[in-house]
Amino acid sequence: MNITTSVLASLLQAMPQLRQQVYFKTSLTALSHAMEDQVLAGSDQPLVIANFQRERFYRQEAHRYRRIAERTSQLYVLAAPDTDFKNSSDVYETVAFDPEDGLSQEWHLVVIGQNYANCLICRERLAQVVESPNSEMDTSRRFEGIWTFDRTVSQKAAELLLNRIEVYRPELAAKLLEAKSRYLGDFSRRDSAAQSFSESLNPDPFVHRLVTYLQAGQYKLLKAYRSISAQEQKERLVNSITAAIRRSLNPTEILEVAVQELGQALGSCRCVIYCCKATDATTTISHEFLKLREGEVQLAPTRGQTWPLQDNGLFQEVVQHQEPVYVENTQDDPRLNQAKASRSTLPERRTAKSKGNKRPLPSISLKDVMQQFSIRSLLMVPMLYQGQLLGMVELHHCGEQPYQWQEDELALVEAIATQVGVALIQAQAYANLEDLNQQLEALDRTRSNLVAITGHELRTPLSTIQVCLESLASEPDMPPELRQIMLNTALTDAERMRKLIQDFLTLSRLESGRVQWHPEPLSLQECVELALSNIRARRSVSELPQITVQVPEDLPLVRADGEWLVEALAKLLDNACKFTNPQGEVIIGTQTNGGSMLEVTVADTGRGIEPNRLEDVFDRFYQEEGALRRTAGGTGLGLAICRQIVKGWGGKIWADSGGKDQGSQFHFTVPISSRPAEPQSKTERGLWSKN
Repeated sequence: MNITTSVLASLLQAMPQLRQQVYFKTSLTALSHAMEDQVLAGSDQPLVIANFQRERFYRQEAHRYRRIAERTSQLYVLAAPDTDFKNSSDVYETVAFDPEDGLSQEWHLVVIGQNYANCLICRERLAQVVESPNSEMDTSRRFEGIWTFDRTVSQKAAELLLNRIEVYRPELAAKLLEAKSRYLGDFSRRDSAAQSFSESLNPDPFVHRLVTYLQAGQYKLLKAYRSISAQEQKERLVNSITAAIRRSLNPTEILEVAVQELGQALGSCRCVIYCCKATDATTTISHEFLKLREGEVQLAPTRGQTWPLQDNGLFQEVVQHQEPVYVENTQDDPRLNQAKASRSTLPERRTAKSKGNKRPLPSISLKDVMQQFSIRSLLMVPMLYQGQLLGMVELHHCGEQPYQWQEDELALVEAIATQVGVALIQAQAYANLEDLNQQLEALDRTRSNLVAITGHELRTPLSTIQVCLESLASEPDMPPELRQIMLNTALTDAERMRKLIQDFLTLSRLESGRVQWHPEPLSLQECVELALSNIRARRSVSELPQITVQVPEDLPLVRADGEWLVEALAKLLDNACKFTNPQGEVIIGTQTNGGSMLEVTVADTGRGIEPNRLEDVFDRFYQEEGALRRTAGGTGLGLAICRQIVKGWGGKIWADSGGKDQGSQFHFTVPISSRPAEPQSKTERGLWSKN
């Protein structure tokens, strides 16, 4: 006999007329106790065979079977051992079967006496246990099988179990043969009194009523468990989002936690959450939960897609009534046939744009958008705060059949939307407070730097100017040549002070965020020419090293504020020329990496930078030789200004150098423009230069 064979399956195969029924564990427990009580109340010695699946289930009933052993010697208990359960013939026969045996998933109890017989042969519905949201609750376990008073069925079930016992306990062959002969033989020759008593027994009506009562009670309990589970699920979801808010006031983190928790809790095919205002034309989906379905075609993700709002009739309905909108079937809802969405929601928009097609693309129905993302049922719940729309929660079901949300699910989504709305307001308030703190910190740094400038940067030129003026005032007979030297020295230091104050004010504006950026498509080659003109206007040709421009003519346009881009290029060129002797070389080059940014490099063959100082060079007033011992001139603020300018358009700036006297390379990135520049005269471009 194959030990993996199900006893229930063998019984149904032998008796195909039998019909299975579904039982809850509590029902089977009640029936088992009734059958055991029948043995305890009787005086005959019946055959009793019990299979408990696992030893831990047997231990709960062990005391009852010790009492049953006092009534009969033909008692067999089967279980898969968890700890110390084993084959034994101590009080009664115990059979420890292999955990891989089909008995490990079955619950059996067979009782056969002289005047009665009944059996319970069931198999646990494992699939139902896995799917049940309360699978950890023992009372919701379900079984399917046969329970009957029919002697023929009971005898056949006993025969199957006795054969299984003999596989594990072959030493009991004689005792098992006796049991088969005594209890599985022909009972037609019983005395008439016993036969009359047996035939008069008809417990079916009572038992059926008992089973019906137990089943009805079990369904009520299961319904109550589901209600409790739903409430616990709602509380857990709200608590998880609340915990995320307490951990961080970052809106991105809050929305990501909310979309994942809500999507998993409701089992939706897709859940998206996005921030928006009532007046927004479109929004970009950045937070999405997408249910993975094994063996099926995966759903198209909406993350990163542009979602229509202004031309979305459903969104406008939400804005107007400030209430959720529910579409049970997107294929026949009349609102979707009327609502129009921009073609920008589809990939073709990007394709046409990349080819330079300026013609307006036709709009399509919102119903087509639903089809593109396989949305069959749609729920939109607004995130509101004091009547202000902050964002939207959307749930999508993408099955073949429409889905109808239950009231408790709608209440849960609305509660979460309210919670997230409050969180967004708090995060926004915190962000505003952070911005204010950063501005205060910038002002504090400005104050500290002003003290540093007054103490170190302004004292030396002021002292020189004072000495020159005092000399000119106290010595009227000073030779003209010496007088001119004094005047030139005073004028040079005055110009140094002017540049220092101008750079300091520029850096302060950049760091405090008071600069208004005006990005536009620009030609990098023209900006480089303007920066070179700036440098050559302030330095003689003999002082400058050789400057080589390696900027291709077919370079794509960049998107930046022209005035500040020329300023950054001019200061990097000035820095390279300042630390490179006239016999050296400065090279301006570019590089594209196939992304959205263009890399610009200003390289020189000058003094070089020690590797451990590559980050420090962008600090204000930094020079390797110190702020008070500068030999190369300058204010010490140029590279700090360049860093703030590049940061303003979202780029990066860094330096490379092989070390002392190995030259330096300064790199920065600038966004590539996605549209052509508007015609502009050279006169207008000349206004970018900040002389």
